[in-house]
Amino acid sequence: MISNFLSELCRLVIVFWSWWCDGLTQNSTTRVIPTLVAATLLAISLYAWLIKKPFISVPPLPPGPPGLPLLGNLPFLEPNLHRYFAKLSEIYGPIMKLQLGRKLCVVISSPSLAKQVLKDHGAIFANRDPTVAATASTYGGIDILWSPSHDPEWRKLRKIFVQEMISKPSLDACYPLRRQEVRKMVKDVYSKVGSSINIGEQMFITILNVIMSMSWGSSLNEEDRSRVGIQFRQAVDEFIELWGAPNISDLFPVLARFDLQGIESKMKKLSSWFDRILESLIDSRTKDHQAGGENKDFLEILLDLMQQGDDKTSLSMNQVKALLLVRRRICPGIPLAEKMLLYVASTFLHSFEWNLPHGTTLDLSEKFGLVMKMQEPLIAIPIAKYSSPEHYL
Repeated sequence: MISNFLSELCRLVIVFWSWWCDGLTQNSTTRVIPTLVAATLLAISLYAWLIKKPFISVPPLPPGPPGLPLLGNLPFLEPNLHRYFAKLSEIYGPIMKLQLGRKLCVVISSPSLAKQVLKDHGAIFANRDPTVAATASTYGGIDILWSPSHDPEWRKLRKIFVQEMISKPSLDACYPLRRQEVRKMVKDVYSKVGSSINIGEQMFITILNVIMSMSWGSSLNEEDRSRVGIQFRQAVDEFIELWGAPNISDLFPVLARFDLQGIESKMKKLSSWFDRILESLIDSRTKDHQAGGENKDFLEILLDLMQQGDDKTSLSMNQVKALLLVRRRICPGIPLAEKMLLYVASTFLHSFEWNLPHGTTLDLSEKFGLVMKMQEPLIAIPIAKYSSPEHYL
């Protein structure tokens, strides 16, 4: 195919050159103009030939809306992408393509197709191009989310994550920690009875505290754990915002070196802060472990694998930190999310009655983002169900 292309190109160049030289020799406007027209036609022909006959055969793509040159479908996107995709799926079907700048995206909007992509053929579709923010925050993309699924290191990390961090025995063993944090939440809400509170923020703080307790809770005393927890809550908010922010560097990789929106530099600064905190925790836990400490959290389990594991289970320091940060990002996986959501929600309903602030109505409209949120935060007033404070302490 390439040889045919070169032959065709040479033929067109020779023809064009002959016309051009002939036009200059005759010094006639009527001869020069056709050569200019021929040059234009040559450029158009080459462009059309390249479009219709690519060097590498491309599998057929699903249907999708037409876009503009260079920009693709970017100018037509709507703020609530989930609703925009739902409207497009009514036209183009449950699987469609979108061209966003230089990135080709395939959108799945059917539960059955999503199951095939995410579960039945998960290993095939697990490979993703890491975003600039992801690369900056995961030590070059070495964690479970962004490592190639064919990489032996990815398989090792995934096995450790599943067996040691989100397996049913591991989560069941951490039930006392979850119960302790939920009791603290109840006590905190009880102190605010009669006042308006943000339900989503309260649940987020509780789940984050549970994750930190499970990850490195026994590595810190109560005072240090409270201090680190406050800092982590602030940093996680910024982290999620940067991860979900549209970045021109992802859509047009040629511009990535310029970091036009400053997302990469902000993420590197934030990741450096996380790195210092984790290194401090690891140093502290290593000393305690050497001194004969018996309490084990996930941090110590990972350190044991780093120091004593064989070729199939040994971890580098960056991999230990990446696994700990996976918990911070994905909550960590469906098993814990299901346990925590049901547990916290049922505790809220069991312990308190809830009223909306005077003059407000319940607004369930949603806002698209890395994590789906309500357009307006759910604000409610807790009222104690039980007269005795002992139920809340």
